[in-house]
Amino acid sequence: MSSETNQVAVEPTSQVSVETPVSDTTLTAETVATDWKASLSEEIRADKSLENIKDIEGLAKSYVHAQKLVGADKIPVPNKFATEKDWDAVYQRLGRPEDATGYKYDLPEDQTINQEVLNNFSNQAHKLGLLPGQANGVVKFYNDMQAASLQEQDNVAVAARENSTKELKQEWGQAYEQKISQATNLAKTVGANELFNTNLADGTKLGDHPVMIKAFADLAAKMGEDSITQSSGPNYQTPAQIEKEIGNLTQEGSAYWNKKHPNHDAAVKEVLALREKKNQV
Repeated sequence: MSSETNQVAVEPTSQVSVETPVSDTTLTAETVATDWKASLSEEIRADKSLENIKDIEGLAKSYVHAQKLVGADKIPVPNKFATEKDWDAVYQRLGRPEDATGYKYDLPEDQTINQEVLNNFSNQAHKLGLLPGQANGVVKFYNDMQAASLQEQDNVAVAARENSTKELKQEWGQAYEQKISQATNLAKTVGANELFNTNLADGTKLGDHPVMIKAFADLAAKMGEDSITQSSGPNYQTPAQIEKEIGNLTQEGSAYWNKKHPNHDAAVKEVLALREKKNQV
């Protein structure tokens, strides 16, 4: 009897797609970027030092920077109980010169600060712990401020002299140079030059003021022919003197008004000449 071989058809195993369940704790890239502190403990997450760090990269940069500072040369800040010696040590580490002579100043040749003032400042700067650059900056600022102040005073003085000259020329006319010379000669003789050079609060000199100049000019005129008050060159009349002389020649009843008077023509000519002289002022 022939045996029959039982053939069993084996069905190919079907492929089963198995899906791995996604855990609720899985963080997406977006979650990490927006809430990277979520995995930290509440105590660390609330620390103020993390407030400005927005993501993991920022945290990494902060860490790297901190590591670079680990080996840096650091200077401890003295507390309220620190002594002067403690602060001296800090100033020395920061770069303060060994002594006051170590300060150098970058000033122009026409500096307004004298050497004694600079030396005194250097001593104080060293005591206060100023660095060379700081001390130089303070000195330059002060020098520039002083220079500007002096320039302003010069401008005021120049303007005062110009106004004084204009006023006196208008009053004295052609006699201006003569009057100035007489006033100056008198001032030199009585030793008033120092008085003339006295600086007033507004930066002008006392000798630049019309009142002072006219006072000496009037005093010189009262001294008459005294040689110490006389000036070289011709004598001139002031407009006021000319006007006074015209008034004398043209007063009522004078030859100027009487055509029959023998001096009428001479008086008219003299008055015309005086008026012309006055107009030339």
